[in-house]
This record gives sequence, structure tokens and C-alpha cells, in this order.
Amino acid sequence: MSATIVEIKNISKSFTKNNPVVNDVSFDVKPDEIFALLGPSGCGKTTTLRLIAGFEYADSGSIAIQNKIVEQDKIHVLPQERGIGFVFQDYALFPHMSAIQNVAFGLKDIPKNKREVYAEEVLCRTGMEKYKDRTPDELSGGQQQRVALARAIAPKPKLVLMDEPFSGLDAMLRDTTRKEVRTILKKSGMSAILVTHDQEEALSFADRIAVMNNGKIEQIGTPEEVYYQPKTQFVAQFLGRTNLFRAYADGGKEVDTQFGEVHINKNAEGLILCSIRPEHLGIAKAEFEEDCGTIIGREFRGHDITYYVLFRGDRYIVHTDNRNIFELDDKVIMKPLEKAIVLEQNKAIQ
Repeated sequence: MSATIVEIKNISKSFTKNNPVVNDVSFDVKPDEIFALLGPSGCGKTTTLRLIAGFEYADSGSIAIQNKIVEQDKIHVLPQERGIGFVFQDYALFPHMSAIQNVAFGLKDIPKNKREVYAEEVLCRTGMEKYKDRTPDELSGGQQQRVALARAIAPKPKLVLMDEPFSGLDAMLRDTTRKEVRTILKKSGMSAILVTHDQEEALSFADRIAVMNNGKIEQIGTPEEVYYQPKTQFVAQFLGRTNLFRAYADGGKEVDTQFGEVHINKNAEGLILCSIRPEHLGIAKAEFEEDCGTIIGREFRGHDITYYVLFRGDRYIVHTDNRNIFELDDKVIMKPLEKAIVLEQNKAIQ
């Protein structure tokens, strides 16, 4: 088996001169891996997906699928010859065809008299065999999504490309469908690339995530790595709420901060910018009112409570379980429970 299903090397794409939408992007996708391209609107993630699909021509760089170059210099393999499946945001089902006919439509390599039999087997894998004779307008959004997935995986591609596939569903259905689709992909042994702007979706659905910003990849890692060990300020803030603070480091892994002595995740020197997640910031009632924070906001979230603390002119966010109850204007002290993550350091500033 190939070590990678897809290998992207230094891909760039511009639609206007000197304004790259995708700028020197590189990553790979392993067998059976679900990989997410995550970022805000306009960051280049959908264009990257379209380059992999063959819907766009790259300006430079290369794309290989199962060790075969499909995009490089004058090489451009057509989308239908790349051996990949597609799941689009709007499902793109044929409205006049039944679910089983939609799935069977793309099975050109299977004899006509066997296509619907095989299509029904695939619908069974997605839990849609009971609805095989219904047209798209007789199906719910989640059901249409599963038919679209069945159609994408029916030709047995090694790679499935998914462009914001869950964005049209309501919150509860989106969560359920996402879990079902992930299970189907894993059982089918297929790799997938998901494009999304939804952080929760990427964190819960993907095995690895590439966080994109302004046409470039800022970080690639597992959901845990990009969330708890961000490498840049953008990644730290885009992946969820965080607390940022600056400190001076002397080359070691401890720094003096407004919270007292804080451990950091690596040796650093000079002026540093650090991040610590709200769930990694502890809070306790202050014994004295000098040099402490003040609760200025409170949000009850059922399983936990979010507090907003004003301390030395800056606002901090703390997540704690609902056993620790504080009220507005309470005086509190804060202490990091985990190492702070160094995002930037400037050795010239001591």
C-alpha cells in the first residue's frame, strides 16, 4: 500500500496577478485518513480542494494521487480520470432520479444489469436502503447527504473530497450526520479531505487538520495538537477561545507573569507571546483585595461555567466546573493549571 494517498507539494494558484489564493501549500493524506482543511472564508481551502479535484489548473507545484502525478507543469489529468469521489455542499443529486438511480448513475465500469444491485448494497452501508425509491425532494437534508456520500463511494475511490458537506443541516442533524459519515468512511477504508470553516466540525471529524489563513497553511496536526499546542496567534484564536499574554523569558522554561511564575512549553528568550486555554486557567476566591481580578461576566453552560475576569486592565476567560460558583464583582485570583504555549518570541527585546 502507498504511504500516502495524496501528496501536495508547493501548490500555488492566483486568479489575479500577484494575488495568490493558494500560496506554496504542501501536505499529504495517508491511507484511511480523514484530513480537514480548516480556515475562514477566503483563506484558499476550497480552491485547494478544487486543485486536487482537477477543477482548477495550478500555477506551480505538483499533486500526486496514489503516487501518480495528476498536476504538474503541463500535466493536468481530468477530474473524471483522477479516481476520486465528491460530496458537495448542495449534495448535487439529480432531482428527477430516485436515490438508487443517483447512486447507480456513476457506475460506468459495472454492467448495466448489475448497477442497481450494487447501488443498493452501497445504500445499505449508508443506512438508506429503505429510501432507495425516493427522489431527493422526498428525503430530509441528512438523508440526501447520505445518498450523496453513497454515490461518492460507490465507484470505490481511494479518496473522497468533501466541500462544506454539513453546512446546510440544522445543528442536531449536523452532529448526527457527521458521526454517521465518519463511521461510513472508516468502515469503507477510504481517505477523505474535508473543507470546513467550522472548528468544532474539524476537531470532531478529522484525524489531522491543516489550518489555513491567507492562502497558506499555518499548522498541520491532530485535533489535540492544533488546539492545545498552537504554533501561531492565528491558530490559537481561530481554534477557540484563548487567553493571550506577554512576558519576558531568559532562555528557560519558566517566566514571571501577572499570574506569578508560569511554566512554558519550550525554552524561550526575550519578549514572548503566550496562549493558555480557558479550561487551563484555574480560579479561586481572593483572600485579599490587593492585586486580584474581578468577575465582570458569567455564562452558565450546564456542564461548566465561563467567567470573564478583569485583571490589571485586561480581560481573561476561565472555564470551570459548576462546583466553583462565583458571582459578579467577586474578587478572585487566577493560576495556570498547564504550561502556557509560546506563540512568538523576540530575542531582540529583553
